[in-house]
Amino acid sequence: MKKIEAIIRPFKLEEVKEALLEDGIKGLTISEVRGYGRQKGHTETYRGSEYQIEFVPKIKIEIVVDDSIADKVVDSILETAKTGQVGDGKIFISNIEDAIRIRTEESGPEAL
Repeated sequence: MKKIEAIIRPFKLEEVKEALLEDGIKGLTISEVRGYGRQKGHTETYRGSEYQIEFVPKIKIEIVVDDSIADKVVDSILETAKTGQVGDGKIFISNIEDAIRIRTEESGPEAL
């Protein structure tokens, strides 16, 4: 199994979610996060005063999938979350040793 964590722009969430549903993903976890990468935040103007926003709001999507569909899921996220601009985000892929569904105590891919 693989854990796929994607940090994306907030306005891309609905589009990414729809693509993942089409891929057969039944569940995912999202978190509102803040951070910065190469862009190091940005400057905004409010009532004539400029101020620096160091931590840019992003959405973190976490999905655990069977190895057989991991590449397809990553491709779907790449296609739908990409704008071509700095700040599009990152995707991290990790190995998952085991998963257990608490209600039924099923483990492994059956727990997903």
